[in-house]
Amino acid sequence: MTLTILGCYSATPRTFNNPTAQLLETKKHLFLIDCGEGTQVALRKSKVKFARVKQVYISHLHGDHFYGLIGLISTFQLLGREAELHIYGPVGIKEIILLQLKLGKARTSFPLYFHELSSTTSEVLFEDESITVKTIPLNHRVYTNGFLFKEKAGDRKLDITKAEALHIDKSYYRKLKAGADVVNKKGKTIANSEVTFPPEPPTSYAYCSDTVYSPEIVPLIQGVSALYHEATFLKQHLHLCEKTKHSTAKQAAAIAKAAQVGKLILGHYSTRYNGLEDFKTEAQTVFPNTELADDYKVFQF
Repeated sequence: MTLTILGCYSATPRTFNNPTAQLLETKKHLFLIDCGEGTQVALRKSKVKFARVKQVYISHLHGDHFYGLIGLISTFQLLGREAELHIYGPVGIKEIILLQLKLGKARTSFPLYFHELSSTTSEVLFEDESITVKTIPLNHRVYTNGFLFKEKAGDRKLDITKAEALHIDKSYYRKLKAGADVVNKKGKTIANSEVTFPPEPPTSYAYCSDTVYSPEIVPLIQGVSALYHEATFLKQHLHLCEKTKHSTAKQAAAIAKAAQVGKLILGHYSTRYNGLEDFKTEAQTVFPNTELADDYKVFQF
């Protein structure tokens, strides 16, 4: 998986940083996660082909997470897009977007599908042969979800030299990669484990923004390869968390530690602070493998 941060700051956009938006690239998909103001400009700066974006996941209906969506849809229209676009987000997202299109006397030349969410328990939103996408219910001032992207295990790896030595016909190679035993040219059954190796462990990514400190999400994100968790405040402003339903860097690290994730990525910083290093320092006292998101930064896991 490759994660590109298009924006990771809270509240209002500024000339030198962007509100929340991310791109997650897997073997077969390019997912857009949240779409704050300026997202399409950030996409262009990242040299992303707009047509590759087929699914958009909106966590909640606060402006810094979706005000860029109507602009992106309008640009898709101007570019003559034909591929369908699926938008997953809270109840209300369809009404908002369609009203904007209606009042602007605009229409889309491409199929536009809305998948509105209201469940307070985790649910599967999308699944194919390569990946599953589920919600992570979060605790914020409005109905909010995070998203869990979990790749499925690939085919087993074939030891071709060993397969040839055991007189296995090439027509059975695909079956071996799928995990089956086969019969060789001499009529002998060859155990799959004799000629294959386990596939690479599947990769997973959990996106959690915005939320107050919520240990309830730990079972849902247990053992993920990477976790993006909001860190709006430093511990000196802990008293603001309950009121605003946000988290500190240290609280994000506590979630990462409890869930035994591979890597913690912090983001959604309040613009009241002059720099980001204090977020990393604070989180690393609890969870050492912590990194800082920043606009246009790329992570691979």
